[in-house]
This record gives sequence, structure tokens and C-alpha cells, in this order.
Amino acid sequence: MNVFFNKWYKNHALVYKILLFIVTTLFIVYLFPKTGKFRYSFEKGKPWQSENLYAPFNFAIKKSKAEIDAEKNEIKDRSLVYFEINREVKDEVLSDYLARFNQVFKDSSNFISENSGLYKKGRTIINNLYTVGVLDLDYSYADDRPVKLATANKVEKEIQYGSLFELSDLRTRVESDMGNSTAIDVKKRMISVFFDVIKPNTKLNKTLTEKALEEELSRISLTRGRVEKDQLIISKGQVIEEAQYDILSSLKSEYESQVWNSTNYNWVLIAYTLLVALALLMLLLFLSKYRKEVFLNNTKVTFIFFNIALMIFLSTLVINFNSQYIYVVPLCILPLVLKAFFDARLGLFTHVLTVLLLGFVVPNSYEYMFLQIIAGMVTILTVSELYKRANLFISVGQITFIYIIAYFAFFVIHEGQLTGLKFEIFGMFILSGLATLFVQPLIYIYEKIFGLVSDVSLLELSDTNTKLLKELSNRAPGTFHHSLNVANLAEASANEIGANAMLVRVGALYHDIGKMNNPTYFTENQSTGINPHDELSSKESAKIIIDHVLNGIETAKKYNLPDRVIDFIRTHHGTSLVYYFYMKEKATNENVDIRDFTYPGPTPFSKETAILMMCDSVEAASKSLKEPTSTKINDFVENIINKQMENGQFLNADITFKEIQALKKVLKFKLANIYHLRIEYPE
Repeated sequence: MNVFFNKWYKNHALVYKILLFIVTTLFIVYLFPKTGKFRYSFEKGKPWQSENLYAPFNFAIKKSKAEIDAEKNEIKDRSLVYFEINREVKDEVLSDYLARFNQVFKDSSNFISENSGLYKKGRTIINNLYTVGVLDLDYSYADDRPVKLATANKVEKEIQYGSLFELSDLRTRVESDMGNSTAIDVKKRMISVFFDVIKPNTKLNKTLTEKALEEELSRISLTRGRVEKDQLIISKGQVIEEAQYDILSSLKSEYESQVWNSTNYNWVLIAYTLLVALALLMLLLFLSKYRKEVFLNNTKVTFIFFNIALMIFLSTLVINFNSQYIYVVPLCILPLVLKAFFDARLGLFTHVLTVLLLGFVVPNSYEYMFLQIIAGMVTILTVSELYKRANLFISVGQITFIYIIAYFAFFVIHEGQLTGLKFEIFGMFILSGLATLFVQPLIYIYEKIFGLVSDVSLLELSDTNTKLLKELSNRAPGTFHHSLNVANLAEASANEIGANAMLVRVGALYHDIGKMNNPTYFTENQSTGINPHDELSSKESAKIIIDHVLNGIETAKKYNLPDRVIDFIRTHHGTSLVYYFYMKEKATNENVDIRDFTYPGPTPFSKETAILMMCDSVEAASKSLKEPTSTKINDFVENIINKQMENGQFLNADITFKEIQALKKVLKFKLANIYHLRIEYPE
């Protein structure tokens, strides 16, 4: 049992990666649609590139959405409309008419009794209005729309909507029925009578109308025609016309949604799992071969896998809601984030793998993958310094422009014309670009969650007005000045060989903060000429010198400096020897223990930490140069760095001899400028 736990403990990092790999694979597969994927791709108006296609099974030809919508609209325009009619209203209106008629005309010099012709004409008009029905509202139906009237007991015969009377037409109807023979004054009085007494007796029955419409819509056939098994669908090279396109679309839909039984379903899951696992395995192999330091850090591997899963999750979420909005997802955030924390090559590699995985779920997968891969390349190539806000805005504008250009080109290729260009898609690209600006707060959130460091944080740390650097300048001004000089040398050196200049500059600024504990024990802070080491033994002096590394690590953790910066404090002396005090002790004690005079390490394990070791040693030792010349400086730099190489200080650093030679050249040039050397003329 102990052997098992020992093996597990030794390989726990690898076990974690395997578990992370499995969990991420299963999560992504869970997000994918659980159906087969049609093996052929096709476009309307383009030649069929594959072999002759025969129907693999019997299937119905599905109507297009446009056809079904047209049928629905036609049914909605001609379906029966039901109105409720109250025949008793007519008797009430006739009674009110008599009373109102006598009231209006009794004071007239030409008083007309209810037996007069005028009264009878008005009664006839009322009878005609209520023969069919008077509407309570003006409904926007066509005059020929079929209508059925329903009383409390039965449904009457079918009529047309135009037969019903709308109150808005009352004046026109009365004037027409009264004729030109009636005096204008009498006609006006009659109109006022009708406006007072006419009441609606017909209103829409929404329940019956909607039920009738639903019955009509339910009878719509979603298919038209049928294709029998082994029937030729399309021949190789044949142009895909409307008819063939509908058949192919029907076959694709049937293939992906209906033909899968439980056995097929399991096979589809296995196939998806294999493909997703293969893609993620390629990522792990890339990390192990080209980004070893990332691969060995489980937090960083988790961070990369998390971002891949997050982008796929957001994309599938949008697809399930409405696949038309797929371009709203700001996929270019992925390479931006990875470039901010790692490098451009890793960012692009991960972005391409993520786009390939999304190709399984997005519509028009080729078009989508082309656009996203091109946009990812533009992101990597244009965003150079993410901490500069202007750069981010410019890059987002360029990414959005590339999206629009590429989509425009695809549309013209598919349609062969500009008619029907969907400008709302351009709006989605703009929204995606604006969402990409969220990368700045997202980077900050990731830094807090995963403990990573981006260039934005490094820029903040490089400010010499930070609390820690101010304290260093106050308590150890000589060390602070030394750190500034080293930072300048290190930044120039990093730029020369393509290392992270911002990171090495920050590391240089903080590498000696441990000297604040005992500043006067370091020569750069001894302004009075008094050396406190004179009162200590060589071993005690060496311990104080060596302890500035440990003190620096403790101070850095106290001030919450990132681990990437603490690495510079830990490694800037590597396992080198405190040579002066070692030789001083050795002069009086032949049995001196060299370990008492050796820094604990570790040695530099990256280009950046190696650069700092070289620059720190060269800058510190250059203060001892007397009457420096170009020759002295050249020999001086060569000796210091060669000695570090001989002592194996750079064995774990990812740095080549060619790069070291380039660093020597930069340091020689910079030191020559510091000392304002001129050309040496012969005497």
C-alpha cells in the first residue's frame, strides 16, 4: 500500500493531467449534439463534388421554411372567422328609434308621425342593418374573408366579412339610403337619430376563431413527395438546383435526427470522444515538446483547458438559442488571453484547435472555421502590447474589419450577387468586436483566480512609485540605483534575443529587495566609508550576503508579488559562490566548508532569469573598473559570463550559445555608453 501511495505521490502531476484531460473531453462531448453528422457538404448553385449519390433509405422531401411559412400565411388569410351575434338588440334599437324619432321631429313645422314615410324609411334602414349584423369594432379582415355567425344556440350560415356593417360607415349608409329627394335638414336630423340609437350586436369570438385556425394549420403537410431507397439523388458534377438542394437538405436532416437507434447513438458518442481527445492530446504534446515549463505547471495547463471549454460552452449555448447569433461569441478573446499570459504561438495553436472542435456544432462549418482562424491570426499578429489600451482598440477594429471582409467574400461566392446581403451579420461582428474589449477585465480576473501574471500587471509593477520600490529607494538608495541600472541592461538584452523584456525588467527592479533588511552590509549603500563587515567573521558576513535572497523572497510574498517575479529573486545568484569572503576565510582556514559560502539556488531556468543573472553580475562588478577602456570592458564581460557558464549556471535555462554571444555584445555596448568611452588614439 505504501509503495502505491509513493508512486502516486511521485506521479501526482501526471495523474492530475490525465484526469483533467478526461474531464475536459467528456465535458466537451456532452456539449456536442448527440447525432450523426452528414458526411457531404453542399451548396446551392455549386457542382456536386462527390460521387453519384443514391438514397440510402426511404425518406420524405421536407418543405423549406419559406414554403411552410407561405402556406401558414395563406391559411391565416382565408381561415374561418367566428362572430357572436345578438338578435335581441334589433328590438331594443327599434324601440329607441321610435322614441328618439318623435323627440327630434315633434317640434318641426313639418311634424311627421310614426306612420309617415320618413319614419318607415328609417325603420327599413334599421332592419337592413340588423339583417346580417352590426360590428362592435372595425376588424381588418378582407371583404371576401369567410365568416360564420354564432348565436347562443347555433351556428348560422357562412357569409363574407364584407356583408357585416361597420359603425364607421353609418353616415355614408344613411345618406345613401335616404336618397337625394330628402331635404338636407331632415337628412341631418335622421343621421343624428341613427347615431343615437344604433348599437352593435356582433363581436369577434376569439376562442372559436383561434381553434379553427389551429385546426387548419395542423393539417399542413411538412413534406412534399418521397424518395425511395437506391433512387439516384444527384450525379457527380451536376449543379445543385433548387429541387436537388431540397432533397439533399431533407436527407441531411433525416440522417442527423431520425436514423439513430441506441447502438448508433453509442457509436456516435465514442467517435466524438475520440476526435475531441485527439485534439486535446495534440495540445498536450505541443506543450510537452515546445512549452515544457507550461506543461509542468498544472495550474497553467488547467487554465488553458478551462478557456477552451469555456469558449465551446458559450458557442454551444448560443447555437442552442439561435445559431444565427454564433458570430456574437467573441472567440478572439481566447488567443488574446493566452498571448497575454504565455506567447503568441501557444495562443494561435490553441485557438485553431478550439475552432476545429467547434466545427462539429456550428452551421456552415467551413465558412465559420475560415473566418475564425483568419481572425485569430490577425489577433496574434496585431496585438503586440496589450497593456496599451490604444493597441487593443486598434486591433479590435482590425479583427472586426477582417470578419466583415471575409463574410462579404463568402456571401458573393455563395450567391453570386450582392442582393440579399444580410447587414445584421455585420452588426454581430461589431458586437463581437466590442465584446472582445472585455479581455482587459477578464485578464485581471484570471490573474486573481489562477495566480498568473500578464503584461498589464507587469507594467503596473514596473512603476517605481509603487510602495515597495519607494521603500527600497528610501532604505537602500544604492541598491535601488543598482536595480534601475540592471533593469535597463536586462530590458535591452531581452529585446536583443526576443525574450520577455517587460518581465525581465520587473524582475530586475525587485531582485535585490532583500537587501532592505541590512542595507549597510552591501557596498552600494555604504556612503560613510564604514564597513560593518570589519567586525564580523567571513562566515557571518557571507551568511548576511546570502540571506538577502531569502529575505527578498519573504518580502516579495509579504507584498503579494507574483511567483514569476519571485523567481528572479530566487535565481539571480543561482548556486554561485560569495567569492570574496570565501577566499578571505580560506586564507586562515584550509578546512573551510564551501557550502557556507554558496547561494542556495536554484539556477536560472528561463531566458529571462539567465539574462538577469548576467546583467546583475556585470553591472555590480563594473563599479570596480578603474579607468575603463573598450578592451577592459570587453574582457571584463567575457570573463564574468564565461565563468558563470563554466559553473553550470545556465544549464537549466532555455538559452543557446548564440543568444549568450548576442547578450555579451549588448552588455559591452551598454557599458561603453555608461562610461562615455571614446576611441583610443595611439600615443
